[in-house]
Amino acid sequence: MKNIVLMVAVTILATVTRGDESALCPAMQGTFLQTHAAINRQVGCGDMAICTIHQEPEFKQMFNGKDLAGWKTDGNWVVEEGNVVTLKPRPGESGWQRYQDYLTTDRKYGDFVLDLEFKFNKKGNSGVFMRVGDLKNHVKSGFEVQILDTHGKKKFGHHDCGGVIQTSPPAKMVVKPAGEWNRYTITLQGQQLQVVLNGEKIQDLDLSQTGLKDRPATGYISFQDEAKRIWYRNVRIKELKK
Repeated sequence: MKNIVLMVAVTILATVTRGDESALCPAMQGTFLQTHAAINRQVGCGDMAICTIHQEPEFKQMFNGKDLAGWKTDGNWVVEEGNVVTLKPRPGESGWQRYQDYLTTDRKYGDFVLDLEFKFNKKGNSGVFMRVGDLKNHVKSGFEVQILDTHGKKKFGHHDCGGVIQTSPPAKMVVKPAGEWNRYTITLQGQQLQVVLNGEKIQDLDLSQTGLKDRPATGYISFQDEAKRIWYRNVRIKELKK
């Protein structure tokens, strides 16, 4: 259809389909448009794309770049430039069962997409805990996607980077060398867990078929304090409707 200019202001995401006039509301079916020559012309589905509008939830930043508002910890987690949050272990700190030193959200989450970047030093170790029900015992009341310096490892298991601890090894080892930024995209919806690391799907797990099947449907998100330097940035979350 020539010489027709459509000017549409769209403020939400749209999925475009063609050839299905029923996708339009009745008021739009058989819509008349005016050309630049001021001639009214009826527009059918063969002449234009039909937009079916879907409201999409948006990602929200989990850190404000200034302080740890929205989170709680007794550990030495520090906000740095560029919306980076890093752990600076204090003298004498070691081990992973100092749960109060984990960096933990101050509210619970259920179904979501968690998108973040991380890096570590040589022999670095941390982890992303989700759906933690009891903050006094993250391991038994939630579950963890591992962060560990295992770049280049040929034989790997559930405790290596990308593994779901005590449950499932990653499908492949794609973590980058120490000092480089990595990206996790973790989707948790119902009992389905999908983990993408650096653009590669490494987990697609039905939790109901694992030893994690009885874990809470909602819980806290925590970053593990292993008393080793770890950096997180661009931590975003999109909550999903059930």
